[in-house]
Amino acid sequence: MNWYVDVLKKYAVFSGRARRQEYWMFFLFNLIISIVLAVIGRVIGFAALGAIYSLAVLLPGLGVAVRRLHDTGRSGWAVLVSIIPLVGWIIVLVWLASEGKPEQNQYGDNPKHAPAV
Repeated sequence: MNWYVDVLKKYAVFSGRARRQEYWMFFLFNLIISIVLAVIGRVIGFAALGAIYSLAVLLPGLGVAVRRLHDTGRSGWAVLVSIIPLVGWIIVLVWLASEGKPEQNQYGDNPKHAPAV
């Protein structure tokens, strides 16, 4: 759960690097919370509950995706590749799942070897 909260603390931070574990744990918790809210929203008759949550975590999700792309040595603008029909989201998914660059790059030090804050 700390991974989820840490991403929320960096609400609109688009600089730096994010480890694979940080991105995918945020993704997992975000998915679980979205499913739970969709079920609760349907039960109480307020279907917009899930949409409100999705809107609230849009910037943190985009921020962690950009930082994840930075870790692989790509610009954050590479997230826009996902709008290419049919294959764009697959390309970005592969980039998000790939290993980060072990050395320091223009986006900062390797977060895997950085001291915990």
